[in-house]
Amino acid sequence: MFNIFIDKMGNNELSKLPNIGKTLAQKLVLAEITTPEQLAELGSENAFIRIKTIDETACYNMLCALEGAIQGIRWHNLDAERKAQLKEFFVIANK
Repeated sequence: MFNIFIDKMGNNELSKLPNIGKTLAQKLVLAEITTPEQLAELGSENAFIRIKTIDETACYNMLCALEGAIQGIRWHNLDAERKAQLKEFFVIANK
């Protein structure tokens, strides 16, 4: 039953964003982030922390994917300065 909700919510709005596939959309919903607006309001770092609490395998690429989704671009196209900021945050968040 919950998977149906996740599919509807995840594939409805979140999975339309760049970098957000079905799996990451499901993790966002489990972290109580159900819309692109909520994701943007929280920011990539806070969204990542929420996901990390339910998925200890959350990685740097996921963090970049969240930031790219917020910016509306593929995460590979994030500028170097933002990637460096995210890397620093990721290292601190994993201590």
